[in-house]
Amino acid sequence: MQRDEKWAVIGNQRRVLADLLDTLDEVEWNQPSLCAEWRVRDVAAHIALTPQSPGILRILGMGLRERGDFDAVNRDLAVGHAGRPSAELVSELRRLSDSRRKPAITTLDNLLFDTLVHVQDVAVPLDRTVAMPLEAAHEGAERVWRMGWPFWARRRLRGLRLSATDVEWTAGAGVDVRGPVQALLLLLTGRTGTALPQLTGPGVQRLAEEGAGPPR
Repeated sequence: MQRDEKWAVIGNQRRVLADLLDTLDEVEWNQPSLCAEWRVRDVAAHIALTPQSPGILRILGMGLRERGDFDAVNRDLAVGHAGRPSAELVSELRRLSDSRRKPAITTLDNLLFDTLVHVQDVAVPLDRTVAMPLEAAHEGAERVWRMGWPFWARRRLRGLRLSATDVEWTAGAGVDVRGPVQALLLLLTGRTGTALPQLTGPGVQRLAEEGAGPPR
């Protein structure tokens, strides 16, 4: 995908999320998301905050206070922003949907899969269906497979061969696990329980027995 295409997907996913959130009541806003320790509200706030993220000095300062735990930094920022009224968070998502600003410590490729996956973190536990664009999900799966921290996908899924059934993508070597690329991306990012019902192959039993790490 070209740079402009990636930004277009991110913008559209933000608008899709805003439309979904606009249908929720306050109980649903405060329901747990797929992301460990994050409510639906916190995930929404994280995505809304991304184009208006604090500068690198504040992020590094928070990282020092959290002893290098940048997952905790992300969570603290999201929870703090989540205190805004629900309607304001929806408005921010729409108003900033096409913004190309991003946190100084991330990349466009990371932001692409992060947005795709976090929309699912909201949609799935609310029993809503949001389809990932196939090409973008393919890009996301390839990126997460290549990277190390925080998912360590190659280490966690060693001994498995992942194959997408709706796009041309494979990774790893070993026992087969097959499924839609959207489900594989969720698996790669630790959302194993959500991905498993959509996967087939002899490697699925191993995943069910062992798990594959917590979502972040």
